[in-house]
Amino acid sequence: MKIKLVSYAESERDIRHIRDTVFGQEQKIPRELDWDGNDRDCLHVVATDKEGNTIGTGRIQADGKIGRLAVLKHWRSRGVGARMLEALVESARSRGLEKVYLHAQAHAVPYYVKSGFEKEGDEFIEVGIRHVNMMRRTQATPEREA
Repeated sequence: MKIKLVSYAESERDIRHIRDTVFGQEQKIPRELDWDGNDRDCLHVVATDKEGNTIGTGRIQADGKIGRLAVLKHWRSRGVGARMLEALVESARSRGLEKVYLHAQAHAVPYYVKSGFEKEGDEFIEVGIRHVNMMRRTQATPEREA
């Protein structure tokens, strides 16, 4: 598996395929809610298998908001999402951002906690799905270095 940071223009077709499959077909999120017009202003990550097929994607906005993290069903629970997430966090760190945040689907909160994110606030509904705001500092803290 290969993880690569890309522009939207560079990988639009692959990004659209993954998100249309995961968010559109599987989660039934209306296309107009997923495709919010912000992609061109984001840094994206794509994961590919050994044959070069795209198997996952995600993005980070300039303010540190991570979103649209999606992995094809067959590739879930194999570390694809975690590696893409770390690449996005590292990109924020290298740009000097002190923290990143995301809106986690409620069922995925434990996954993000394992990746160092902390819940902030109460659940809310976004695109018809329960979500929780979560935050992670990009710099290592003394407690985490041990």
